[in-house]
Amino acid sequence: MEQQRQPILSVNKVCKNFPGVRALDHVDFCVYPGEIHALIGENGAGKSTLMKIILGAYSMTSGSMLFKGEPYAPASPHEALQKGVSMIHQEISLIPTFTVTDNIWIGREDRFSKMKGIYHRTAQRAAAQQILDQLGLNISADAEVSRLSVAEMQMVEIARAVSYDSDIVIMDEPTSALTNDEIDKLYEIITDLKKRGKSVIFISHKLEEIFRICDSVTVFRDGQFISRHPITEITQSQLVSLMVGREMKDIYPKENVKIGQPVLEVKNYSRQGKFEDVSFTVHAGEILGFAGLVGAGRTEIVQAVFGIDPKDTGEMYMHGKPIQVHNVSQAIENKMAMVTEDRLRRGSIHLLSVLCNTTIAYLDRVTRHGFINKKQEAADGGGMVKLLSVKTPSLNTEMTLLSGGNQQKVIIGKWLLTDPEVLILDEPTRGIDVGAKAEIYRLIGQLARQGKAIIMVSSELPELMGISDRICVVKSGRIVAEYDRNEFEQEKIMMSAFGVKQNGGENA
Repeated sequence: MEQQRQPILSVNKVCKNFPGVRALDHVDFCVYPGEIHALIGENGAGKSTLMKIILGAYSMTSGSMLFKGEPYAPASPHEALQKGVSMIHQEISLIPTFTVTDNIWIGREDRFSKMKGIYHRTAQRAAAQQILDQLGLNISADAEVSRLSVAEMQMVEIARAVSYDSDIVIMDEPTSALTNDEIDKLYEIITDLKKRGKSVIFISHKLEEIFRICDSVTVFRDGQFISRHPITEITQSQLVSLMVGREMKDIYPKENVKIGQPVLEVKNYSRQGKFEDVSFTVHAGEILGFAGLVGAGRTEIVQAVFGIDPKDTGEMYMHGKPIQVHNVSQAIENKMAMVTEDRLRRGSIHLLSVLCNTTIAYLDRVTRHGFINKKQEAADGGGMVKLLSVKTPSLNTEMTLLSGGNQQKVIIGKWLLTDPEVLILDEPTRGIDVGAKAEIYRLIGQLARQGKAIIMVSSELPELMGISDRICVVKSGRIVAEYDRNEFEQEKIMMSAFGVKQNGGENA
């Protein structure tokens, strides 16, 4: 039937190159009028890159697009909006100090103008309230956005997108902050858009909602188009297989390390709204991987373990003895270290030198009576930089001038100087090139051989499988499965992350 009608949007052999990376490789994609179409794939599959090209935030390196049968290449999101394409982003982009009315009509006040610079405030507010009421949202157009809940802010984002009366609405993880009742309301809005002939591109990691609301689905993998299917002609298990179908490559240098005694035990850790009843143990020489989808709660768990975020309940033991970790200082005192996911804001101080960033966490060891032993600091910091093969013109070079991979090695070196027994790594290879990744993998293996207990969070399942001894799978703030190395299978782990039963049944 699709062959008998024309897509409202078609993407043909589109490529997008970034320095050293091809994010999209000759991808095809299409959506038809009045269709709710899902786009799925693992993290880094190219979904967001393509949406940014469709929205005009990125330009394509090569390829072509047609919108309503005409060549389409918007130079900006504003131009895309004018042509009839809008997007609801996963991250809230409202202005908190503005009212709901101001946020809905921002940039379009002139449609309510009586004369240049003067507009009809009453009419603007009434139009905003009418949209909110039509969508069945119990939100006042006069409310200041900062006073709304996150879910209400998300619904205002949706109202703003609907206000454009766009032909295509892109929704990126639109249910991530919504309750079940609010999700049902969103589904009603999407169904109404479909009835009015509008098209929705629906990006989600939740397979159950894709099967509930979508008409068709496209699968991306590693920046490439894999396949397109009517939703009635494919199963959840088949979709998972399509998403993770690449071959494992022998690029992970796994050290053969004898696993020792338990070092860190976490029991019944919970934090309301974030994670619940989390328990795990990591041993000397062991690399324990944490797998899961974006938003599953992996980062929240390890940040609570390291004292960055609070926990409500739970206990922690080091070598069988109870310890208290309510802040980062206590974590460091208990021989723990953590390389955070966000190296720009939390991992380093970019305007300081390589030496300062390497030694900042251990300065108390070379400080006497308030004075730092600069000679000892330079010797220890320089030795760590040399040990990790950090490529830098000098120890005095600003961190910001280093490549991402070398920055990450400096951050790891910073924590190694504190001589930790437990090292937590949250997305340690994100945003760095393949060569630097291989060096990080080798370093992790060497640390395990030294007897360090390592916890590694990663959204790249192949690397977790490549270097981990065990993998815990996190879904909705809970550890839902655990696999030993001899049990590792991409499809099996992804099914656990999505909540798909291993026999191919519905969501567990």
